[in-house]
Amino acid sequence: MSFPRHQTRAILRQQSLRPVAQPVSLPFQRESEHLTAWTPESWRQFQAHQQPNYTDVQKVTDALETISRLPALVFAGECRNLQSRLAKCATGEAFLVQGGDCAESFSQFSANRIRDSFRVQLQMALVAMFGGGVPVVKVGRMAGQFAKPRSSDTETFDGVELPSGDIINGQEFTAEARVPDPARMVQAYNQSAATLNLLRGFATGGYASLQRVMKWNLGFMDNSDKGEAYLEVAKRVDEAIAFMVACGLDENTPIMNETEYYVSHEALLLPYEQALTREDSTTGLWYDCSGHLLWCGERTRQLDGAHVEFMRGIGNPIGVKVSDKMDGGQLVSLVAALNPGNVPGRLTVIVRMGSDKVRVNLPRLIEAVRDSGQVVTWVCDPMHGNTECVAGFKTRRFERIRSEVEAFFDVHEELGSVPGGIHLEMTGDDVTECLGGGASIDEGDLDSRYHTHCDPRLNAEQALEMAFYVASRLAERKETMCRLSASPAAPIF
Repeated sequence: MSFPRHQTRAILRQQSLRPVAQPVSLPFQRESEHLTAWTPESWRQFQAHQQPNYTDVQKVTDALETISRLPALVFAGECRNLQSRLAKCATGEAFLVQGGDCAESFSQFSANRIRDSFRVQLQMALVAMFGGGVPVVKVGRMAGQFAKPRSSDTETFDGVELPSGDIINGQEFTAEARVPDPARMVQAYNQSAATLNLLRGFATGGYASLQRVMKWNLGFMDNSDKGEAYLEVAKRVDEAIAFMVACGLDENTPIMNETEYYVSHEALLLPYEQALTREDSTTGLWYDCSGHLLWCGERTRQLDGAHVEFMRGIGNPIGVKVSDKMDGGQLVSLVAALNPGNVPGRLTVIVRMGSDKVRVNLPRLIEAVRDSGQVVTWVCDPMHGNTECVAGFKTRRFERIRSEVEAFFDVHEELGSVPGGIHLEMTGDDVTECLGGGASIDEGDLDSRYHTHCDPRLNAEQALEMAFYVASRLAERKETMCRLSASPAAPIF
């Protein structure tokens, strides 16, 4: 797949292009006056929001041609496996834990950071699985989460206004650094490939073995309340494993020593996503091989927009973020556009409203989707609706984050629907970016270890505290379901 100069200019102008690939009929086509056939570049015939203004056409062409020749980062079979797992999340047979950095950074990239984020997610999954009694699907916000939509295309500091971004341009607040640089797309690919290589090694090379659960705790958490609580859970898991081994279970079986781990990001920079979109030889469908799960954000989910056009045609499981601004009819139309085949696990609706808006606005969305007969996986993003500025720092209060998760579970309990997962901005680092929680971070602590390049993240202890709360709600839900089926189960916590 190549990107000639005249086509690259069209990317910049967002004008119509003649497809280089033959149109294909898909099981999830949009029912509208727009295109009835999809190609990897049909998105160019629609308005694309949040795209950079590249100035050097030849450099864009070179970068996209380079990426289009490079190997896929993920594979179609892996994407199909994840979709089947997400289908179980939609019915309550599993639960999604999705988390990672707000935005990945070129400058902070290191194997230790990847390891620590992976390790915290393993801990969270163990707590939720052991406490909630359901399998946990683990998906990272990494190996591709470089581009973030902004409320403004520019950033102002000391009266100077410059473009903002990272896969697009540098972090330094200078006019030179903020010029969109197409070569950074290749750098993002290379870092994603390295990240995935390490994650696959951790997931299948023994690091994720259940026999190592006592060793997953991060050093700085050893003496914390949640660190100690985790070690208690780990001890009980160790005891359970010892019992199963005594009963004849082979402790070297893959299920004991390996784990499934998937990666996700917002599909924002469409030229990059198109360059990594490949046709699957076994099914004839197109997959965006930049990540397993991709989502449209609140600012790019327009039904007649380029992002929805691109997303409707790829075979990956996909997500869409919705806020309190979404009404039921709009969501039903969006779900129909992205998943007209009503395939379970295909579409995840990620709810980001704010702790004070969920109880009022979420019920009408759930009811609209249910009344239409559509199947989606409902996931709570308690981060983006709870951001505020304190002492000059962008931050979030843990209590409000937990309150939104609580409201999310409560609404689903009241309506008899299924809370399918949680989506967090978090890190394995010992940062002080979100206030409160068991770590008791206050306003005076914010500047001590505030390292994010974008939005504030839960640190490892706060993330684990959230996992314990989620586990308690999953256990309550399981107990309620058992009681309704006249088969009571004792709560684990």
